[in-house]
Amino acid sequence: MSAVTDAVRTAAPGGSFGQSVRDSLVVAKRNLIRMTRIPEMILFGLIQPVMFVVLFTYVFGGSMQIGDTTNPDVYKNFLMAGIFAQTVTFATAGAGAGIADDMHKGLIDRFRSLPMARGAVLTGRTVADLVQTALTLLVLAMVALLVGWRPGSMEPTNFGKIMGGFGLLLLLGYAFTWIGALIGLSVRTPEAATSGGLIWLFPVTFLSNAFVDSSKMTPWLRHIADWNPFSATVQACRKLFGDPGLSTSGAWPMQHPVWASLIYSILIVVIFRTLAVRKYRSAAA
Repeated sequence: MSAVTDAVRTAAPGGSFGQSVRDSLVVAKRNLIRMTRIPEMILFGLIQPVMFVVLFTYVFGGSMQIGDTTNPDVYKNFLMAGIFAQTVTFATAGAGAGIADDMHKGLIDRFRSLPMARGAVLTGRTVADLVQTALTLLVLAMVALLVGWRPGSMEPTNFGKIMGGFGLLLLLGYAFTWIGALIGLSVRTPEAATSGGLIWLFPVTFLSNAFVDSSKMTPWLRHIADWNPFSATVQACRKLFGDPGLSTSGAWPMQHPVWASLIYSILIVVIFRTLAVRKYRSAAA
């Protein structure tokens, strides 16, 4: 903490925005150092998505119909965009638990006593979680390639489009960590933050086009899935990766998934960052 204190207090003047950026980076560095000192946090974060890849690929691969086929290889390529999106959104629970833990230990009060920019503590935390999510995605992509995922299996793609897809995934993950931040500030214990961060994630991720073709759903469920922000990112990734299973729905997010994914994610950041910073001020008052 002394390093954080010194770094924040000696920050050179440069306007409120510059101070906010510097303070956020200091807090992000603090959280990244903490993560490296607790390697099991990173390890457990990697194991869960790998298990999802293996289980869904080999348990459900031959029974899911995508288009007119139940070919396991087709489902394997269909599945990966959903697994990637689920992985980045599940980082929400970790973000909420981390902030709740800092609140519980009184660390937030220590930060509040320093001449820091408002919101820097939360921004730094979410940036650190974004770095961890990027590392998890990198490992998960390598595992996906090992089990047979092949970008461009349905439509031609290129490296730029693939990186664009991963960029949309990281943006979605960053947006959802702000929801986690708000939950972490609203509960009393890290355990409650973890539970609160997962309860709503399951319907969001499973009432979508991530693991099944939404056209097979009943009409009212299909409408929910088509307008789900999570589904927009999954659809965008399938389009950019050249994977099978693109929804033929006439819903605007399914017809313009890249734009829909960007708009949804940016709106979530703006709304939940505003609410989280406001909650932080009142919670730490």
